Amino acid sequence: MSQQQLRQHLLNARASMSAAQRDDAARLVAEHLMKLPQLQHPTCIGSYFSIRAELPTQVLNQQLINAGHQLALPVLHPINRGHLLFLSLSESTRWVHNQYQIPEPELHAQHIVPLQQLQVLLIPLVGFDQQGNRMGMGGGFYDRTLSGWYKGHYPQLLPIGLALDCQQVEQLPRQPWDVPLPMVITPSKVWDFRG
Repeated sequence: MSQQQLRQHLLNARASMSAAQRDDAARLVAEHLMKLPQLQHPTCIGSYFSIRAELPTQVLNQQLINAGHQLALPVLHPINRGHLLFLSLSESTRWVHNQYQIPEPELHAQHIVPLQQLQVLLIPLVGFDQQGNRMGMGGGFYDRTLSGWYKGHYPQLLPIGLALDCQQVEQLPRQPWDVPLPMVITPSKVWDFRG
């Protein structure tokens, strides 16, 4: 199976689940996440706005805010193409749709949260394997975002992939620029690849 065929297979697997099944899965993922030591005190967390058949994050994001965490969501970098910026959310956040029709906070420089201020970064994915390798949509946004972390620049940051159980495969093809994840949370398990 080619990489594109595998991506389509995994996209179809998650799309075949009902919205109610995905909501149940998101509730279980949230339970695992909220038990992590990193989330026992209010902290700064990067998350994302789920679209299509991704594991739903809207309820999870609200749970994090209710627990006292500061939430930052990604926007496409307006100058550095292919990169992401993270903007802090507030009750007055205005939303716009980017070129991929993904809702993102309206860009204001004073709301930018540098990666060195994030303690946890929640990451969408299409698939992951038993070594923590991640398959995304193919744009490389998160690989570029995490490249500095992978080189040791943000030691405080814990990137965590969020996934449905059907998104786990035995082994993914890996490119030199792919950044493996230290942790993935699915409804049935916390996959910790750090040790």
